[in-house]
Amino acid sequence: MPKPSVAELRPVVHPPGVKDRRSGEHWAGRLYMREVSLRIDRHLVNTKVTPNQLTYVMTVAGALAAPALLVPGIWGAVLGVVMVQLYLLFDCVDGEIARWKKQYSMSGVYLDRVAAYLCDAAVLVGFGLRAADLWGTGRIDWLWAFLGTLAALGAILIKAETDLVGVARHQQGLPPVKEAASEPRSSGMALARKAAAALKFHRLVLGVEASLLILALAIVDSVRGDLFFSRLGVAVLAGIALLQTVLHLVSILASSRLK
Repeated sequence: MPKPSVAELRPVVHPPGVKDRRSGEHWAGRLYMREVSLRIDRHLVNTKVTPNQLTYVMTVAGALAAPALLVPGIWGAVLGVVMVQLYLLFDCVDGEIARWKKQYSMSGVYLDRVAAYLCDAAVLVGFGLRAADLWGTGRIDWLWAFLGTLAALGAILIKAETDLVGVARHQQGLPPVKEAASEPRSSGMALARKAAAALKFHRLVLGVEASLLILALAIVDSVRGDLFFSRLGVAVLAGIALLQTVLHLVSILASSRLK
């Protein structure tokens, strides 16, 4: 069968609303990755490759961010970014192939969420181990590995807090939550939420943003000849993750999502 063109693929795999989902579409997907994925899709839609198989590839790519970051110097940070970008690419491709082939499954949705948890955690744990200087000539400082793991735990809990809203509503026999319900009921909480959204500091604990930050810090550290800024970054991300875990929980409880 002839390969479909990008123009033929686009209306099917990018139906209205896919790029506009406030909580379901990453900015990198809207900015460039959805256009890259379209070029990959056309080579896969006529093959026996299934969406779930692509999700497994996505999961492996995200998990490999951790060992990639253990490579010393800038190249480890570059490899970390590459692994996360591959994760993001296949995160787009698996859903697009599912729409084209009309192969939908509950296990695919579940695996997609597992991969999202794993990728964010892998980047932050890998960052902590990197800052601990595993391959250095001096003593390994496990404090940074602990802080990286703490940041990873916070990132996982933030996602879990969101997903558990759906679990709680399902157990109560309620329909899925609507976007409007995420707005806090009090004006003060709403203002605080808007301020946090404008600053977007919470996004630094996500895999894509964290990997780019790690690369920037690795470049600065290579100029200095030490790990000062990487270690500072680990501490900052751990603080952000813990703070956001609490704030996100309060935001959910103050909204109408559990009503």
